[in-house]
Amino acid sequence: MGARKKTAAEARKAARKTQYFAKLNGVPSSPRKMRYVVDMIRGKEVNHALGILRFSNKQAAQDVEKLLRSAVANWETKNGRKAEDGELYVSRVFVDQGVTMKRMMPAPQGRAYRIRKRSNHVTLYLDNTKDEN
Repeated sequence: MGARKKTAAEARKAARKTQYFAKLNGVPSSPRKMRYVVDMIRGKEVNHALGILRFSNKQAAQDVEKLLRSAVANWETKNGRKAEDGELYVSRVFVDQGVTMKRMMPAPQGRAYRIRKRSNHVTLYLDNTKDEN
């Protein structure tokens, strides 16, 4: 590895230590359904976002709620203290497409229809309240 790549990699590694995030890979639902849930909490304060997810009727909301609690736990571990009310907010959250399993379903007259079972990856970043930055 060259010197320039090594210094860039070290800079990225140091910057990552100050970021608070959690990732959820391989969730067995389509990215479109997950993005609908994720859009509801983007930019919201953590306790407000947890309330939105708790009372949402979407199945994907349970996975995102668990991910949000994990990100808060990561923040608490890195800072060595409990998060106070109104201290954290969801700064960035995005959904990427994961592996698509291809299956076949029998169809009339000896044909077969392709079924795509989609999955997704969710990444959620937390940050301190907006007025502190």
